[in-house]
Amino acid sequence: MRFQILGPTTVLGEDGEPVALGGPRVRALLTLLALHAGRIVGAEQLVDGMYGARPPEGVANALQSQVSRLRRSLGRDLVEFHPAGYRLVADPQEVDARRFELLARSGRQALAGGDPGRAAALLREALELWRGRPLSDAPHAEAPAAALEELRLVATEDRVQADLDLGRHRELVAELRQLTAAHPLRERPRAQLMLALYGSGRQAEALTVYDEARKLLDDELGVEPGAELAAAHLAVLRADPALGAPSASDSGPRSRQGLRAQLTTFVGRGEELAQLGARLSANRLVTLIGPGGAGKTRLAIEAAERAPGDVCFVPLAPVTDEADVPRAVLAALDIRDGTLHNPDRRVVEPLTRLLAALADRKLLLVLDNCEHLIATTAELTDLLLASCPNLRVLATGREALGITGESIMPVSPLRLPPPDADDPLEYAAVRLFADRAASVQQGFAVTSDNAAHVVRICRALDGLPLAIELAAARLRTLSVPDIAARLDDLFRLLTRGSRTALPRHQTLHAVVAWSWDLLDEDEQRMARRLTVFVGGARPEAAERVCGLPEEILFSLTEKSLVEVVDGRYRMLDTIRAFCAERLAESGEVAALRDAHTGYYLDLVLATDPRLRTDEQLQWLEKLDEESADLSAAVRWATESGQLELGMRLLAHVTCYWWMRGHRTTSADLAADLLTALGPTRFEGREEEYAMCVLVSAWKGDTDDTLRGRLSELRELLPIYHVPERVEFLMMLLSMFTGPPSDFEAVYEEVKARVHLLPPWLRALANSGTAFSLQAMGRTDQSIAQFQQSITEFKAIGERWGSVLAVSGLGALHQELGDYATAHALADEALTLARELGATTEIAESLCRRADALLSLGDAAGALTDYRPAAELSRRNGSTEILAWAYCGMGEIALSRGELDEGRALLTWADEVCPGDWYSVRETRNRISAGLAEAGRMAGER
Repeated sequence: MRFQILGPTTVLGEDGEPVALGGPRVRALLTLLALHAGRIVGAEQLVDGMYGARPPEGVANALQSQVSRLRRSLGRDLVEFHPAGYRLVADPQEVDARRFELLARSGRQALAGGDPGRAAALLREALELWRGRPLSDAPHAEAPAAALEELRLVATEDRVQADLDLGRHRELVAELRQLTAAHPLRERPRAQLMLALYGSGRQAEALTVYDEARKLLDDELGVEPGAELAAAHLAVLRADPALGAPSASDSGPRSRQGLRAQLTTFVGRGEELAQLGARLSANRLVTLIGPGGAGKTRLAIEAAERAPGDVCFVPLAPVTDEADVPRAVLAALDIRDGTLHNPDRRVVEPLTRLLAALADRKLLLVLDNCEHLIATTAELTDLLLASCPNLRVLATGREALGITGESIMPVSPLRLPPPDADDPLEYAAVRLFADRAASVQQGFAVTSDNAAHVVRICRALDGLPLAIELAAARLRTLSVPDIAARLDDLFRLLTRGSRTALPRHQTLHAVVAWSWDLLDEDEQRMARRLTVFVGGARPEAAERVCGLPEEILFSLTEKSLVEVVDGRYRMLDTIRAFCAERLAESGEVAALRDAHTGYYLDLVLATDPRLRTDEQLQWLEKLDEESADLSAAVRWATESGQLELGMRLLAHVTCYWWMRGHRTTSADLAADLLTALGPTRFEGREEEYAMCVLVSAWKGDTDDTLRGRLSELRELLPIYHVPERVEFLMMLLSMFTGPPSDFEAVYEEVKARVHLLPPWLRALANSGTAFSLQAMGRTDQSIAQFQQSITEFKAIGERWGSVLAVSGLGALHQELGDYATAHALADEALTLARELGATTEIAESLCRRADALLSLGDAAGALTDYRPAAELSRRNGSTEILAWAYCGMGEIALSRGELDEGRALLTWADEVCPGDWYSVRETRNRISAGLAEAGRMAGER
């Protein structure tokens, strides 16, 4: 996790997403613990920081309560109790304040060691961590906040000094004037302002700054200027050579050949810029690689502007002939051919002239857009670096040059916000859109009214800076909602870039087409075929479905057409859209979808049985990777009329969907498949057909047709049917169609067969007979049967079945009035469900534990379980659990006399509760009783 306290306190999880923290007291507590991460903070110190001079009565209990809330947000292991206080278990470098201090100290050391370039990069990285007033969520921690502010000011002064040492005098003047105005009695910024003015050729103004400072110090403090300010004054008076010759140019004595002043601000690349500066200090060849429009050129220009010494920028995009590459470098260096003026002079080869010109020169050579001249550029770069010891090269392109000693730095798209981001402007992609939009539409700002549209635009454009700039430019004629509504046709939407930009940077289509045209035929074939995968692919899947060797996939990755994320190869959506158009033009869509569907059928046939073994966690994770493509395979089988194939796919992915709580999408896929089937029945595929019916029903909104199909299943497959191909059918069938009319007969039938079943089905059957015994009132036998089922599931190592049996046993103890045991079993089921990551079972276990707590008289504890259960079930479409949670919360509200809230919650429960499932009868009875009680209470008012 990363902890941010240099501004409002936030926590970012391992996935980079914000962690919900709760109220102001919890934030204050976390702020104080994070400030001392890894160290014990005394309870008194925490109380002082949280409550100030007047803590409330019972403050010890209040502190413990806030610690408990914080643990619920972060996890118990991260907040440790010690006899002397509490400790946040975190590496200090995970806290922005501590990282700021370390970076600032390293920057100061680099400055003292005579390395201003490294110092400037480190200090900029440190200062970019600040997001506002430090420790703002701990208002009583004034002293440490003031200390941090002082460190920030010192770091700013150190960074200014590093920039002065690098000759950036003119660009520092405005900043130093602001700094001296904000801190008029600090002498160091005054001295720095004098040096910046002098270095910009403004000696008289520099002396005026000294006179103003001397008068202010005398008037306010009655003292003379200190040694640093006095020394700067004397040096300016004497025109000390150590200051460098005064210059009116922006770059001082350094040469900046080929670099154009930028017309727009540089947004969202502070960390990359610092990293690039450090790499250029440590390596003679650095190559920025990334997809078209990612901002490689702009990053290279910004780094070159800040680099010490001379710089030459060489734009290679206009160069079409490989033989002209050395000439392009000569032209950028402003080295003319002497034979043009002296025809008698012997002709010297461009490469020879270039080597002679750079032999002893200390220079950073920027070779921009090398991808279409990659081989020649690599050979030239290798020769220049070998022959010119003081030369460094920064190259940009879609792929690396492939030279020994090359430091490769990928340039990724800008950081994107999640769809429901609390503050979208924390993310660089949104800040860039806002900045460019404001230059097109005066007064534009990201507000609560347009934030969702802006986030959607940035996400659809993959965070690519060029695409975002093109989208912002459309605000001349379209509103933000209009742009968001047209995202389905990106290439038609983003067609109006700068007229002075390269043709391939004027439209999004041209950006991607440039990369496409550089591919050979096999690479183009793989690129277009890879778009059949919705969620990317691992190499073995791509090779089988696309029919090409995986080495071609690796080549596309090297050329930035494909990226690797956790071992999966995927395209940015903008690139995928372009390549999908090429696939449609090729006429290969149907064949590729057939190959894709066949691959995923084989995958689910192989993995489905393993989901019910001790290997289930790793296979669930494997299918998590493939989830989007599994859904696509079912949908494509339906659309292409391969209905038997679609039924087989759906039947064998159902167990995965159920365990992961994927209700809504899967139910819609099953409903579409049933619609396509119509009255058709495939002989010998009754189990697969039954799974389609059951999956379509689990969203809860059944109609007459679906109710008829559910009734039909009773005749098609009796309750004691033992699946031959689809094991998970045995669980779903009884849940949705209900128990048989004759418990005794079915119990005896199952009992006679159970020993013949394979292990998982045997454990499930024992659980089913336990439910039957419970319904028949044979309690002791039911308990024994549940325990037998639990033992068998645990012997297999199968957590989901264990949750089912443990929950069933807990429900039985709840029914018997043994609430303490019911609570313990619900807690055990919850632990297993969380290990499994089964959201539906987590929500159900929370409801069971809440029921037990409510029966034990702990309404507050029950409420803390019902609420997250409702949120989880709302997200995954588990309407039966959502109704249960609403019902429980409604009962608690009524018990507290809160009639309106209780009645509203019970009404919501009634509306969302499925009407036809056997498994929700108890919930329906509770809802009816609760609504009746609400009516009685209303009548007594």
